[in-house]
Amino acid sequence: MKICVPTAGEGGLRDTISEHFGRASTFTIVNLDSGEVKIIKNQSAHAKSSLRPPELIAREGVDTVICKGIGVKAIEILRREGIDILTVDGNRTVEEAIEMFKKGKLSEVSTGCKEP
Repeated sequence: MKICVPTAGEGGLRDTISEHFGRASTFTIVNLDSGEVKIIKNQSAHAKSSLRPPELIAREGVDTVICKGIGVKAIEILRREGIDILTVDGNRTVEEAIEMFKKGKLSEVSTGCKEP
């Protein structure tokens, strides 16, 4: 199982979670089966590229996204791709979010935020 967390930089498991999915600098992808951690740069439309963040994540074979804020369109695309979306609150690291996921302490996203 692969989990994607939008992150502020390239700190891997110790990196902080970005405030908004589409505007994250990077995406940290954690493979729970192998323990592999992969960091990819946000090459999306917000970052002046043709790929949108959900498309970028879907290409990586992600099963679940854990984020703080996410737009309605991103939710629609991720769900269409069969990717679950969970929310986390507070100033947390990727590692903390993964541990919360494992303990079943995260909730499914209900609504997205409006994007400018």
